[in-house]
Amino acid sequence: MAKIYYDADADLKVLADKTIGVIGYGIQGRAQALCLRDSGCTVAVAELQGTANYEQAVADGWEPLTAQDAAARSQVIQILTEDHVQARVYKEFIAPNLEEGDALVFSHGFNIHYNQIVPPKTADVLMIAPKGPGALVRECYEQGSGVPSLVAIYQDATGNAMAIALAYAKAIGATRAGVIETTFKEETETDLFGEQAVLCGGVSELIKAGWETLVEAGYQPEIAYFECLHELKLIMDLIYRFGITGMRKRVSDTAEYGDMTCGKRVIDDNVRATMKALLEAVQNGTFAREWILENQAGRPSFTKLEAREAAHPIEKVGADLRGMMSWMRKE
Repeated sequence: MAKIYYDADADLKVLADKTIGVIGYGIQGRAQALCLRDSGCTVAVAELQGTANYEQAVADGWEPLTAQDAAARSQVIQILTEDHVQARVYKEFIAPNLEEGDALVFSHGFNIHYNQIVPPKTADVLMIAPKGPGALVRECYEQGSGVPSLVAIYQDATGNAMAIALAYAKAIGATRAGVIETTFKEETETDLFGEQAVLCGGVSELIKAGWETLVEAGYQPEIAYFECLHELKLIMDLIYRFGITGMRKRVSDTAEYGDMTCGKRVIDDNVRATMKALLEAVQNGTFAREWILENQAGRPSFTKLEAREAAHPIEKVGADLRGMMSWMRKE
């Protein structure tokens, strides 16, 4: 069983004499910085001037710094830029300003696990990874609750890395819900696999395959959209709240029977074999190397794939149908 930490396991006083530098004021950066500030921590926010995130930081009452200046004045440095730019930001702006005993914090282990960032042995290296988007982290914090998170220690140079990690987790509300101990390796590999095989790659292809099957059989694209995409949220909301068995008890018996008799015909042994191959590519670094090289080359494949996927006919049908949904227009 995983070890789980709660409020009683964390002491905010550990951060009392430290400045926390939050590098990147995106979705997670904004949420974590605001929660840290509201918990009484001293925070320095870094963001590129002239960007929308910079303007948001100013609107939130910060005086944004450069990454270099934020790193120089901080003893705890949370790197929340996107994965593909973290290594460059670290090498150019953070590494020259690291002092012995400083702590590097991550919310995803990609760059540490795949050696794109190699910190000095004198630094603590730790992870606090909320298992929810930044908006939810902030919303739960303001409501007096928190988002379950992961904690991992990659390098404990000071002997105090876990105490810092748990204090940080408490400051963003995570220990209110529970913080599960893991490793950088486990978090990174499971995260990438989940995105590829289930959450993004698997689901989006399953939706399109179902839609295409119905449309090719002569059914109206709009009806196919509702059955294969729109209503997925209703099912996922039930799974999110009650688990798979709980969902089955809240749909019709017809739907439950179809689920239990047909699901394994769609997700068969061939699909499972493909999933194992995807996991192996994550574990042995093949996917990481591919993604790193893709970014170094200027993202030629990424750009083409993104354009191709955006041009899929389900997107046009969906855009038209969502225009009929007043509750979506309000977002």
